[in-house]
Amino acid sequence: MKALMQTTLFLAASLLAGAAAAQTEVPKQVKIVVPFTAGASNDAIARAIAPQLAARFGNIVIVENRGGAAGAIGSEYVARSPKDGSVLLLTSSTFLTTAATQPHLPYDPLKQFAPVAMIGQGPLVIAASAQTPYTSLKQLLEAARAKPGALNYGSAGVGSLAHLAAVMMDDAAGTDMTHVPYKGAANAASDLAGGLIQVMLSNYSTLAPMVQGKKVKLLATTAQESSPAFPDLQPAAHALPGYSVQIWVGLFAPAGTPQPYIDKLNAALNDISTTPEMKALLDLDGTVPVRMDSAEFGARVRDELALWQGIARKHGISSE
Repeated sequence: MKALMQTTLFLAASLLAGAAAAQTEVPKQVKIVVPFTAGASNDAIARAIAPQLAARFGNIVIVENRGGAAGAIGSEYVARSPKDGSVLLLTSSTFLTTAATQPHLPYDPLKQFAPVAMIGQGPLVIAASAQTPYTSLKQLLEAARAKPGALNYGSAGVGSLAHLAAVMMDDAAGTDMTHVPYKGAANAASDLAGGLIQVMLSNYSTLAPMVQGKKVKLLATTAQESSPAFPDLQPAAHALPGYSVQIWVGLFAPAGTPQPYIDKLNAALNDISTTPEMKALLDLDGTVPVRMDSAEFGARVRDELALWQGIARKHGISSE
C-alpha cells in the first residue's frame, strides 16, 4: 500500500512538473508583429530585440510588419493569434490612443491582450517654428491665451498621441489652439519648419533634422520631471502643474498566453532593454529603459487607456 501511494505521488508530481514545463516552453519560432511600416522607430527596436531573444531562448525570432489603420490591423492579427506566445505585438502608446478614438475596433485592448514588458519610455518634445518669437512654453501659452484659435499645431493625425497630448495641454493651460492633422508626423514637421504651423508635439527623432538646421526650436518636454535625455529643456509641468505625457514602447501577447512564459519574456526584455545596442536606439527618441513586471505594465496600460478615453469623450475626438 505504501509503495502504491509513493508511486501515485511520484506520478502526480511528474504530471505537475510536466504541466509547468509546458507552460514555460518557448516556441521554436516566434513572430514579433510591428503594426507599423518598416523603417519606423518601433520597427528598428523590434529588429534589435529579435536576435537577442533568439540567442537567449535558442529559437528563431522574426519580425513582421503589418501596418495600417493606426496600428489596428497588426494588433487585430495578434489578438486572433494562438495563445502560446508564438506571435507577439511590439507597439507603442499609439496602441491606446487608437483604442480611445476608434470605439469600434475588432478587438478589446484590455481583454484580448496580455501586457508582457515595457521596453522604454520618454517624453514628447514641445516645439515651435523658428519663425515664431517664443523662447519658452510660458510665452507660447500666453500668446495662445491672448488669441484663442490663432496658433496652429500639427500632428500625425486625428487621435494620435501628439493630438491628444496637445488637447490635454490646452485643457491644462486654458488655451484653444487649432489642430491641423497631417498624414504622418514627418509632413507636420516639414510645415512646422516652413512656418505654416506654429507648434507641434512630437517624438524627438522626427524633429531632430529641423532642430539641427535651426528651423525648429524646442521649448519643453511633456514630462512631469526633468528628463535625463533633455537636460536643457524644462518639463511642461513647471508651467502646467500635473501635466505629464510619456510615450512608451512595449511588448504584448494574446490574452491567455501562459503567465510563466510571459514572466520569462519579461525578465529577458528587462535585460535586453539595457544592452548598449538597445540603449543607442532608445536614445534617438530620448527614451530610457524601464524595468517593470507584467502586472505593473498592465496597470499602466489600464490607467492610460482610461485617461485617453476620457479626453476623447470630452472633446468628441474620433479617428474613425
